[in-house]
Order: sequence, then structure tokens, then C-alpha cells
Amino acid sequence: MEKVHIFDTTLRDGEQSPGASMNLKEKRLIAHSLADLGVDIIEAGFPIASEGDFQAVKEIAESVHGPAIAGLARCHPADIDRAFAALSPAKRPRLHVFLATSPIHRTYKLKMGKEEVLDRIGEGVLRARSLCENIEFSAEDASRTEWEFLAKAVETAIDAGATTINVPDTVGFALPESFGNLISYLKTNVPNIEKAVLSVHCHNDLGLAVANSLAAIQAGVRQVECTINGLGERAGNCSLEELVMAMRTRKDAYPFETNVDTTHLVPTSRLVSRVTGMHVQRNKAIVGENAFAHEAGIHQHGVLEHAMTYEIMRPEDVGFNGNKMVLGKHSGRHALKDWMRQNGYPIKDDDFEQVFKEFKNLADRKKDIFEDDLIALMEGEFSHKEGPWELESIQTSAGLGHVQMATVSLKHRDGSMYSEAACGSGPVEALLKAIERIVGITVRLKHFELQSVTRGKDAQGEAQIQVEFEGRKFSGRAFSTDIFEASANAYLNIMNYLAERELPQRDVAAGRS
Repeated sequence: MEKVHIFDTTLRDGEQSPGASMNLKEKRLIAHSLADLGVDIIEAGFPIASEGDFQAVKEIAESVHGPAIAGLARCHPADIDRAFAALSPAKRPRLHVFLATSPIHRTYKLKMGKEEVLDRIGEGVLRARSLCENIEFSAEDASRTEWEFLAKAVETAIDAGATTINVPDTVGFALPESFGNLISYLKTNVPNIEKAVLSVHCHNDLGLAVANSLAAIQAGVRQVECTINGLGERAGNCSLEELVMAMRTRKDAYPFETNVDTTHLVPTSRLVSRVTGMHVQRNKAIVGENAFAHEAGIHQHGVLEHAMTYEIMRPEDVGFNGNKMVLGKHSGRHALKDWMRQNGYPIKDDDFEQVFKEFKNLADRKKDIFEDDLIALMEGEFSHKEGPWELESIQTSAGLGHVQMATVSLKHRDGSMYSEAACGSGPVEALLKAIERIVGITVRLKHFELQSVTRGKDAQGEAQIQVEFEGRKFSGRAFSTDIFEASANAYLNIMNYLAERELPQRDVAAGRS
């Protein structure tokens, strides 16, 4: 069977989801998971965007083997040179250059005529090809570009040395039938089209990213750009897990192969969710908690008689584990490690002892340990952002007719202790104000949510917080049986992230050290 190449852009386009920023350690962890999943190309970032992106692409290029490693660049010499400098350690580097081609982008963003755009495409691809053999060109907003001009742009890019041509539906405007017709038009009207692999990159603004990608495959595309959990700008990108399982389940319509090991889909999905703090909805196709759940009696009866009455895929094929292990305060290290392995929680041996200690503490605080408790414990570990501040103690005062107050003590990595008190309309607001006073960073609270994630009166609570800092949104979350502790740690995760990554980069950009 023919092969469809899977190009994963979770670390680049996926990270552009508001609040989904990742640090270097998190990007590296996801990149290794994507390599285990079996994707063909990992787009590791946009190197010229920031020093952090450059370092992330460079480290992934050095340490991740198997997939080709791609870096994004505009058709500008500085972008291209910077991207290749980051990619140079990779065994299989790919330079991915792009330029918008649609009338609205040419007129309002680029302020360039058609001939100028074609010249820029030729120059950009030619420069990239002088550095690297594996060149991808993307015609941004291709689905809203005049077909005849798009064909000319594609021909120009291939003549200049592009080996992959990507046709993006950048704003999710396309419909499956017309998008498939566009691919067929290019295959018929671009004279040198056979010299390059055709690719698509579909956004989900109308909920059609997967459908448009599948239509493009039927029309001749042999690479699809997608993300884990469908992350990405606005409504996101084509969901990798949905695309791959649609092709696998409906081989009658899509007789193609991929290199993806589908049993890694759920663990990879959970890892990305934990790192980004962006929950997978329960009814999400393939990897959602309810994807293989049956509550209606008729459905339950049918599944018990024969699973395929209501299941068109086996849960084991995507990485779900039907077995459940009961864990509690009498459990040992081996049982916890086995549960972590089965549920896709990678952790180094030298970090395990801390996790085991926190598991034992949780078991002492709760009468019953449910699987949701274990998931919350692990997600708390992975949502923790390393930084200079650590929560030491909290004291709150609340009640009708009383002043709402909170006192917080934080420990700095240099060993110093700092305490502050604050008042607020409630104890949580007072708590967050006290933290801001200590760390010296002021943000605007955009969203605050508390919810129970396990059962019982001693259930663990999850705090989710989103803030705005200098026009950008950042998210944090944390878990605890104490909602004030969860709220403080969720806020502190954001503060540590800003202190470690955003503030140093802002100072460097401003010429300060």
C-alpha cells in the first residue's frame, strides 16, 4: 500500500494555542513521545520567533532520532539562516519555508503584487535549498488563493528546489469536496508536480479539518500536517489521532499505510494534555474518556454480546487499558510504577521517589484511592512548572461579616523565606494577591475554576487559572484535597513560568541582562 506521511506540528502550531506554551523540558519530552508514536516529521518550532524556540529546535534536533526534524521560516534570508542553524545537528533536517498567496494576504499583509510574491517564493526556496536538501514550501492561505496563481506559485517553488509542497487551509475556510478538487487541479495543472510530495495543513474553524484532510488524501495528497488533540491556532488543527484512526478503520476508502503505532495515541494525548494544561473533552473522538464508554442499557448489552455492535475500534488499539489496578496506602513501588507505565506517565527513576512519597501522603489523607485520584496526582506532577518559588504555607480567614484575608509564605530557591498578607473579596482573591506581592509580578486574572476530580467528601480538587500578562494568556493548574493549596499552586505555576521564561526573554529583547 501507498504511504501517507504524518507531519506533526504540535510543538509549533499546537503551542500557538492561547495558554499552551511549553518550556524546553516539556517540548523535549513531547518530541521523544512523538518519535515513539512513529510520526514521520516533527516540526519543532519557529526558530527566529524567540531564543527559547531556537534552543528548543536545536535540542530536539540533537536528541530526537527517527523522524525528520523541521523548523519553520518565512521566505526571508534571516529566518531561513536562523532555522537552519537550529536544525543543523539533526540527522534528517527539513527547512519549512512559507509565504502567503491569497489576494487578501497579498493586499493587506504583504502589500505585494503577484510577480513580487512569485519572486520571493523562488528566492526563499532557492536559499533554503542551498543549505538543506529537504525543503518544504507552504502557500499560506492556499484555499483562498486563485487556483491558477496557486498553481504558478507551486510550480515556482518546485523549480527552485522544494521537495514537499504544502497546501494549507489556513483559516479553515475549505469544504471537503472543493478542497479535494483543488488538489486534483494542482496535480493536473502544475507541470512539475511529480517532483514533490503534496501535503495539506487544515485548520478546524468550521470543524472540517479532518474531513478536508481525508478528502485531500483521496485526491492524491501523501503528507498531512496535524497535531495531537487537534491543538493549534483558534479552533485548532487536524487531529492526528482522528486522521490516523479514520484511515486505519476505513481502509476500504483509504487503502494507505502510516508509520504510526496507534497503541501510543492515548498516552501521547494524555502527555500533551498534561504539559499544556488543555483538557481533552470527555467525548473527544479516539482519545476522550467517553470514547469507549457505554452507559445505556441497550448499548451495554450489545457490547457484552459482541463488542463490534457499538465499537468500530478496539480500545486497546489506541492505547486504552481495560484493566484497572486498585492502589492504596499498602501498595508498593512496583505496583505504582506498573500503573504509571500502563497509563502513559513517563518518569525518570530519580524522580520516582518524590512521586511515590506524594502518593503515600495522598493515601494517608484519603480513605479511598480511586483511579481519578492517581490521574490527578500525576497530572499535578506534570503541570508543575519549575521556577524560583515554592509554596511553604497558607493561612486563610473567611466568613460572613468578617474580613477575607490570606497569609502566604513562599520559599525562594536561594533558601530565603518571604511572607505576605492581603485582603480580598474572598479568601482565594486574597491568596492570589499575597502571592503577587511576594513574587513581584502583576497579571490580570481572566479565568478561575475549581472542580472536584474524584469522589467522596475527601475528594481532590483541581484549580484551573488563566491570566493575561503583557497581552498574552498563560494557564496554570494544580490538584489537592485542599482547594486553597490547589489555587495557590496553580497561580504559582504561572508565576514560575513567567519568572523563568517570559521575563528573561523580555529583558534580552530590551537589551537588559
